[in-house]
Amino acid sequence: MTPIANIFAAEGALAGKVAVVTGASSGLGAHFAEVLALAGAEVLAVARRQDALAYVAKRITDNGGRCRPVAVDVTDHVAFETKLAEFPAVDILVNNAGTARDADVLDIRYDDWAQIIDLNLTAVFTTSQLIARAMAARGKAGSIINIASIAGLRQLGRVLPYATSKAGVVQLTKAMALELARHGVRVNAIAPGYFETDLNHEVFSSEKGKAIIKRIPQRRLGHLNELDGPLLLLASDASSYMTGSILTVDGGHLVSTL
Repeated sequence: MTPIANIFAAEGALAGKVAVVTGASSGLGAHFAEVLALAGAEVLAVARRQDALAYVAKRITDNGGRCRPVAVDVTDHVAFETKLAEFPAVDILVNNAGTARDADVLDIRYDDWAQIIDLNLTAVFTTSQLIARAMAARGKAGSIINIASIAGLRQLGRVLPYATSKAGVVQLTKAMALELARHGVRVNAIAPGYFETDLNHEVFSSEKGKAIIKRIPQRRLGHLNELDGPLLLLASDASSYMTGSILTVDGGHLVSTL
């Protein structure tokens, strides 16, 4: 963990909190689940892949955290609501589940468009609405953290449905923050740039990938632990006066010259 994550863990900053992380079976979602659990939260790790979820949950519990795997498709909001009713009331929601396809605008199939929008945007709304309703009914403050992308803030070729969905997440974050503030529910977003994962290692080792890295002012990919600070800030009371904020974590990519 990063120093900031160690501080939050040592202080038990999220002790007594229940956090839902969607898309938690791998990548960013698995990392977020681990960080929140080690900071003291009981984590409900949500994804479709039961075996992968079980592995993530075991890794967390072996390290002293609390994690329950919840195998469900977040695009099926009825099934998600049914599953959620089996668990404690939620204090923190991290909407991380998402997907993308690489295709030229003239070649995008309707089914791909619909699937990406459904998971990346519609499910963020339905999941947030469900949990926000419960938070408001309890009269207890809560935090919703949406995982957006710099692709939703600046143009990026060949990922039109993905970029559109993430731009929608940015606006959804701000609109929900406005309406939910009176209920004590904060809604913020993290917009990552390019981060190094096991899945994209080959891509960024190619000449095309290296060219992308050269356009990042810091001339490197991000490391997952560099998202720990923004995540823990937004999940904890340290951000109690923040709502509607979009935190970019991208090595300066958005401010690079055209």
